[in-house]
This record gives sequence, structure tokens and C-alpha cells, in this order.
Amino acid sequence: MSSISLTEQSNPDTKDIDLMSSLQIVETINHEDLKVAPAIQKVLPQIAQAVETIANAFINGGRLAYFGAGTSGRIGVLDASECWPTFGVEHGMVCGYIAGGDQALRLSVENAEDSVEMALQDLNDFAPTPKDVIVGISAHGAPRYVMTVMEHAQKIGCKTIAVTSNPDALMKKFSDIFINPIVGEEVITGSSRMKSGTAQKMVLNMLSTGAMILIGKTYQNYMIDLRVLNEKLQQRAIRFVSEITDISEKEAAKYLEQSQNNVKSACVMAAKKCSLEQAQQLLKQANGILRKVI
Repeated sequence: MSSISLTEQSNPDTKDIDLMSSLQIVETINHEDLKVAPAIQKVLPQIAQAVETIANAFINGGRLAYFGAGTSGRIGVLDASECWPTFGVEHGMVCGYIAGGDQALRLSVENAEDSVEMALQDLNDFAPTPKDVIVGISAHGAPRYVMTVMEHAQKIGCKTIAVTSNPDALMKKFSDIFINPIVGEEVITGSSRMKSGTAQKMVLNMLSTGAMILIGKTYQNYMIDLRVLNEKLQQRAIRFVSEITDISEKEAAKYLEQSQNNVKSACVMAAKKCSLEQAQQLLKQANGILRKVI
């Protein structure tokens, strides 16, 4: 058994799950899920190091790219996709790649996780430079797709980060930072979309959100660089300006309109009683960090 990856081993606590009632099944799954957050807590220093590495890359003009296969790839693409509307970053600053391409987001692509060719093609599409950070994601930590990406990225000079549930993951040798929350055997043997997938989602949330906070994409806990794309986000932006500058929502809406739906600029205009051009200049002088302006 010791030669089998931890993520592939059978969970002794769920041996009789097929004999359980529906309530017992969900109780069992819930009990196993409770192990995820404590496992992540044990690797917070490594996650914090990764957050600082990513933030420094952003400050110096670098980018972040996630690479994974199957569930891991889907989670990486999800996190990358959310950065544009949430933090207002430029397209391409955070990218997500899955073995097998966009088709693999919905359907399994045969042999994709073992494809060196797909790995090199996706890495070439990203066109990495030494300024960039590459995050390889894999529960068991040994798909050729991810390992190929990390190996070549390291040779280029990129910082590399591994996120895996397996302490013996082969991709460790290609990682500058090794993030390994040990969540144990899955409820269903080998189904790493479960605890391992949950852990990966939580870790990637920390990586992207933590880095964005460090580069000034929030004020307090407000996502002040959000893109106003619909009515819900319009109302959220108005509320943010109102609460941050302590003015009425009616006034906040006027400032937001004058700022062309830019929450940061609207806040500066309201707080400093200045024009949009003056607000933009003040933000530019503060490297876009609202805390330094108001």
C-alpha cells in the first residue's frame, strides 16, 4: 500500500458507504470535508510565501498562470476567470490552462493529462518570461502535462509553485514553493474532485486574493477595482463608494457616473472634492493604492 499515492488509497472510514442511508452518506462526506481546512492551516506559511511571490511578480510586470488536468485544471481556470471581473485586472494577467483545452472543461479528453505535446503547446501559448509565476495543480502530483510545464517554466526562469495532496508528488522537484495540504484518502477511492478539489479551490482563492490585496486591489475589504458589468454590480459599486466615503447612495451614484464607473476614482472625488482628472492623478502617484490617497 505504501507504494500507492495517498490520493489513490482506500479510505477505511468509508468502506461501507454503499450500505449507508442517504443521511449517513452525506454525514460521512461532511465528516471527511471537515479535514480540509485544518490541513490547509498547516501549510499557511507556504501559501503566504506563494502570495508574496505572486504579488511581487505583478508589481514587476509579471503574470500568473495555473496549469492542471481534470478537476485541477477546471479549478485553475475558474480562479483565473474570476480575477478580471473581481479585481479589474487586464486580460492575460492571470491565466488558466487545462490539459485538453476548453473542451476539457466539460468533457474528459483522453490521455490529456499525460500529453507532453499539449503541455508544451499551452506553455508556448502563454509565452512565459522570467517575470512570471507558474502554478502546477494536481492531487497526486505526477501528470506529465503539469510536470512538463513546470520543468520548462523553471528552465526559463519562472517561479514555480506546486499545489498537491500527495506528500510524495513528483512535481515537487520542479517547484520553488511546495504547497501540500494532506487531506487524506478520498471518500470514494481516487475521486480527487472531492477533498483534494476542495483544498485546491481554497488554496487558489488565497493565492489570487492575497496577491491582489497586496498590490492594492482592495480598500479595507471592498473590491474597489471591480468591473461594473450589470445592474447588481452597479448597485454594489454605488454602495462601496457610499460606505467608504460616508455619503448617501444618491451622491455616490453621481460620483460613480462622473468617474465612468471607476470606484477608486469616485471615492477620491467624493473624499477630496476634486475632478476626475485630479483623482486619477492622485491615484497614479499612489500606484493605484486608495489607502494612500484617502
